[in-house]
Amino acid sequence: MISLDDMLADLELLVNTESTSLHLDLLAQSAAAVASVMERRLGSAPRLIESPAGPHVLWSGGGTPKVLLVGHHDTVFPVGSVAARPFRVADGKATGPGVFDMKAGIVQAVHATAALADRSGVEILITADEEVGSDASRELIEERAAACGNVLVFEASADGGALKIARKGTGTFEVVVHGKAAHAGLEPWKGINSLVAAAELVLQINTFGDPATATTVTPTVASAGTADNVVPAETRVKVDVRVEQLSEGERLVAAFQTLHTSVDGARVEVLGGLNRPPMPVGSSGALYPLAMEAAAEVGIEGLEGVAVGGGSDGNFTAAIGVPTLDGMGAVGGGAHADHEFVLVDTMVPRAELVAALLRRL
Repeated sequence: MISLDDMLADLELLVNTESTSLHLDLLAQSAAAVASVMERRLGSAPRLIESPAGPHVLWSGGGTPKVLLVGHHDTVFPVGSVAARPFRVADGKATGPGVFDMKAGIVQAVHATAALADRSGVEILITADEEVGSDASRELIEERAAACGNVLVFEASADGGALKIARKGTGTFEVVVHGKAAHAGLEPWKGINSLVAAAELVLQINTFGDPATATTVTPTVASAGTADNVVPAETRVKVDVRVEQLSEGERLVAAFQTLHTSVDGARVEVLGGLNRPPMPVGSSGALYPLAMEAAAEVGIEGLEGVAVGGGSDGNFTAAIGVPTLDGMGAVGGGAHADHEFVLVDTMVPRAELVAALLRRL
């Protein structure tokens, strides 16, 4: 029997343990909190795996690995967010930094596994750096996914609790324009204006998207110059890219190399690229029907599977050919926003859904 009170107690502990990405002291405390929940609910301690981005937490039920439950304990919220907005339950909603993305997912994964009479074959991996690209965890994720053969990703659900059966590939390009500083009033002609050059480049970049293939290319962050009376010597522009097809990622790499400016002497440098490959619909083909069976068993009606634009660690596991089903986590909304919330009355049914699916695997 899965207890909502126990789930909420664990969720309060995890949310109130701040875990801002790349803040190693906070992530160490968060990993310890996740480990304590696992040991208390599952009866055995996980391994803490150190990394340059913070500790990952890996628990195993023993036996031959059959399914990997993947999540992350880092959050996007700045240090101090928990003090300003601690965990709270009111009007049927649980709130607090990271509650939806994705600490409720961790709790649901642990309690679903705890509900199994036989936990052999189940592994749970909670990483420390998903929100910043998973550079320090990707190899471990892929290793354990390949060993287990099936992956359930506990990122928050899509709207209405829908599972995520496909994701776009995601990445960030950074375009750096190198110019030359000069006094903006006395002798601007002696400078090379990197900002003017970057303005030309942004207009070029804005044509790289392709609605026909659902490829989006969006300039998002720009920084230039040092003072209002100095010709800017350097300008940086970050560009968010999303693709459904790997070939589109290759096209964008080539397109960024064609960037050019009419500003004489300006030099263009392109950094970054596609970080997460696409997760195609077929990746979840073997698991989604089982999830629908599990939903019917536990009385969840109208469960859907949808394709979404955001990336997750499921992109990595799908790319190496491991069946992957995403969006197994919390039902709620407001990811990465101050109003982030989880619908409390969905937590137990969602954990029961996962338990029923795990029995089938």
